[in-house]
Amino acid sequence: MSGGREAGYRLFGSRFDYLLHLRPVEWPIMAAHTAVGYLLAVGLRGAATGDAAGSAVLGVALWVGCLNGGTLALNSAFDRDEGDIAYLRSPPKPPRRLAAFAFLLMAAGQVTALALPPAYQLAYAACFLLSVLYSVPPFRLKAVPGADWVINLAGFGTLTPLAGWVATGRPVDATGAIVLLAFGPLFAALYPLTQLYQLEEDARRGDRTLALMLGPARSLDVALAAWLLAFALFAWAGSRSLWTASESSTWRWAILGVALFAWLRVLVPWRVRAARLSPGEHQRRMYHALAAWAVTDLAVVLVWGT
Repeated sequence: MSGGREAGYRLFGSRFDYLLHLRPVEWPIMAAHTAVGYLLAVGLRGAATGDAAGSAVLGVALWVGCLNGGTLALNSAFDRDEGDIAYLRSPPKPPRRLAAFAFLLMAAGQVTALALPPAYQLAYAACFLLSVLYSVPPFRLKAVPGADWVINLAGFGTLTPLAGWVATGRPVDATGAIVLLAFGPLFAALYPLTQLYQLEEDARRGDRTLALMLGPARSLDVALAAWLLAFALFAWAGSRSLWTASESSTWRWAILGVALFAWLRVLVPWRVRAARLSPGEHQRRMYHALAAWAVTDLAVVLVWGT
């Protein structure tokens, strides 16, 4: 047991299991991706002056702590994983009331969201519904190949940065909509990669995930195709952005090129070796893909937020 877990159990006792299943290790990643929408809405200069900062902070907090944390805990309550899961190694046995706790946490976030613009409330409600459909029997769409994929590309991919944007109360323009839409196929590329190291456990549980249906090699083929679609959409948004000054145009396209190469560097070697990798090696490469995602978030903010 790590020192952090020991300290947590000393402070909270067995109640610390509830916090662990919220998977706080993922919160910085989710907060950053939600904040991308805010930074696109107000720009880096607007963020530096605190433009709509109060609404943004509340929106990010509710989305990350209540909605995303509750979603992950709800998923844990019904999965009852024994092996490592995303953002939580050696998960403790889910507490008996974990599902109720997760649902109440998400519901509290929905109520608090009444303080934010209606578009944010709708985005939150849509993801709340998707979370229930994804994890909870008899729906449990995470066990339906393809349905699990669509829910995640919509929820994490597009709706998450959209929530950060609409929390400010600003309308989404056409170029911004394309950028937000591009994150859908980008997460469609990432999502199967988060399952490749869990194929045996998913099979034992009877969850027919997309990655289990396709296998490692075809899952990576899907990831490569979705990655290309995402960057095609980013390129379309770039062409609409009227980057007229040659210097400005050059550095913006160069930054997008760095993000594209980060994914290329992860996906192509992974695809070449897919059939020979152990679950642990798939898991390590998943975290490399998450790093490529972070590079893309940063690139998008620099390109369209300045």
